[in-house]
Amino acid sequence: MTFKFRRSLEPFVNAKPDGPRRTALKPTGDLLIGYSGGLGSSVLLDLVHRCYVLPEYDRSTAEGGRDHPRKDRVWRKVNVCYVEVCDAFPGMKDNTESIRCAVEQYDGVELISLRVQDAFDPNWWNTTDRSIDLTHFGVNLTSEELLLSSIPAPASPTDALRIYLSSLPTDTARSTALQTLTRLLLYHTAVRRECSHLLLGTSLTSLAVSLISSIAQGGGFHVKEEIQEEWTPNLDIANTTQNEDAKPSRNQRSVRVIRPLRDIGMKECAVWAWWKGVKVVGRESWEWPGSKLGIGRMTKDFIVGLEKDYPSTVSTIVRTCGKLAPKGDVAAQCLLCARPIQQGVQAWKARISIRSLNASDTKVTAPLLESLRPHLCYTCHTTLTSRSPRTSQDSPTAVPLPMWTIAQSRLWNQSTKAVDADDETELFVERRVNQDEMREVVKEFLLDD
Repeated sequence: MTFKFRRSLEPFVNAKPDGPRRTALKPTGDLLIGYSGGLGSSVLLDLVHRCYVLPEYDRSTAEGGRDHPRKDRVWRKVNVCYVEVCDAFPGMKDNTESIRCAVEQYDGVELISLRVQDAFDPNWWNTTDRSIDLTHFGVNLTSEELLLSSIPAPASPTDALRIYLSSLPTDTARSTALQTLTRLLLYHTAVRRECSHLLLGTSLTSLAVSLISSIAQGGGFHVKEEIQEEWTPNLDIANTTQNEDAKPSRNQRSVRVIRPLRDIGMKECAVWAWWKGVKVVGRESWEWPGSKLGIGRMTKDFIVGLEKDYPSTVSTIVRTCGKLAPKGDVAAQCLLCARPIQQGVQAWKARISIRSLNASDTKVTAPLLESLRPHLCYTCHTTLTSRSPRTSQDSPTAVPLPMWTIAQSRLWNQSTKAVDADDETELFVERRVNQDEMREVVKEFLLDD
């Protein structure tokens, strides 16, 4: 168990990955552990504490004498970050105190407690050392163009969170959005705390679930990031692009996101927790009243059932996905999920969509960033604009956005020129057409009844 854990983590501790070579472990910053109270994150915290925090553990097993590289503590400071999501669900229990009691059992680690609504809190964003004018933006989810507009500040971050989630079209979209908010809170916390590494307790089983679920939602371009990621804040990239002569800083902040349990199955994690007496707080399922099973939940049920009958199939899924190479180049970083945007993905989606070709519909005089659409990846655009059983009148015309999206929008707006009406740049503006109009377009290709 510890061998698999070290094998997945230690080659990537140094700034330049060492591969199979054994050299001194010298990270450039501190360590942050993403902790949810579930089985995987609980086992991860226990393994990190035993291998890298308790000095007695290595001294009793390591070889090489006094100068062995693992004699010294690898990370100067180990932080544990927990994001509470109970405010997103009515009636869900707040587990913050239980999490605190579980983490306090481990000496030498510090607990950082966040709430998912902090993603909409300007006060939390100010603690990330970002000196940006945070004029609040809202996005219109009733249009596929996702037009932006200034809105008054929400009454509270909790209200903004609930408006954001309730405005999303499907249950799958809400679960995906909540996962994205939690992940970005961990990323920005790692940058703020000067952590060079973020460890997530994603086991082999959970990794297979996240890979299949992401691909099913159009995230095939992000397979590499689902396994391991070197993340740099978009704000640093935007600041660099404002000055064309500026060179990237050698000390540009980045976080290496590693999943050290990616070779360890859920059953092995359960056996370790039982054997070592690891306290697992547990986590409630993310379900809204009256909601249906989303893609993520159906994928989890399928993979867990598959593991019971055919255990080797789960590892085959992960190994196969690890061999996939995304097609196309990276155009930018998504303003909502902070993952790569595939070059030309919006143009491809525009070509396969049915739209009106009237000249009056293609006249655009607004600044480019008044539409959020060109700055989203395929997954986020689909999440926000997928078909909903609700009517457009049920959704607000201006939905609050997370703080990082607002801040990045303002920076990119400063480095992007407005598009004139006479500009030769080709832009697609879509509108919904009824069945009669669609039939009129394709009537010459229809067979007679």
